[in-house]
Amino acid sequence: MNRRLNNLSELINRSAINHEISIVVFTGAGMSAESGISTFRDQNGLWENHKLEEVASIEAWHRNRALVLDFYNQRRRQLLQVKPNKGHEALVEMEKGFPNLQVITQNVDDLHERAGQTNVLHLHGQLRTSRSTGPGEEVYDIDGSELTLGDTCPNGFQLRPNIVWFGEMVPAFEEALSLVSQCDLLIVVGTSLSVYPAASLLDYVSAQTNILLIDPNEPSFRGSKRIYHFPAKASRGLMELARLLMP
Repeated sequence: MNRRLNNLSELINRSAINHEISIVVFTGAGMSAESGISTFRDQNGLWENHKLEEVASIEAWHRNRALVLDFYNQRRRQLLQVKPNKGHEALVEMEKGFPNLQVITQNVDDLHERAGQTNVLHLHGQLRTSRSTGPGEEVYDIDGSELTLGDTCPNGFQLRPNIVWFGEMVPAFEEALSLVSQCDLLIVVGTSLSVYPAASLLDYVSAQTNILLIDPNEPSFRGSKRIYHFPAKASRGLMELARLLMP
């Protein structure tokens, strides 16, 4: 373990000198939780007393569009009341020193962007945008928090939340796969890596790539000599990492 930690320290030292290094930061719900965004696990398997199949599937959309729209309106209203946290700010500082830093997030909020992050890839969609239910599936910004029945795209199709629901394809997955397969350092923060296909991204990391997991809990997965665990919440871990990378 000490040898591996020493190797990681050496990588960080090299990174501080070589700012051309490619860094990918993969963030999950724990990243936004410190801003006050409730997570699925916080609700004991429920989102505001709703089961997943009631609000986060295409079947739910076909069954009760009004309920689904209202649920995401509530999420949007909550999002507009919170701010990026110190972890988001630390990542922005890291991007200033490492132009090749790329964030891949499972989160649907816009806290990374509001903090000033420029290279952000959303795997599961974006809460503050809508998507046409027409064949073109065009994406539109949502002005404010409300998306209601009767809100249509210019071609007359009802707009739906621009969220990748359970059971749907993840359009950005191939791009994410390409990014992690080519990076020099992968930082995983705020995610249990239990949601697929996002969790399978680690399978495509190069043998030469080091993986740093920032999480207060011991990782449940084993078998990779490249994984280093920093037991801390997202903000503290990223602030410490930013300090090491950008002295």
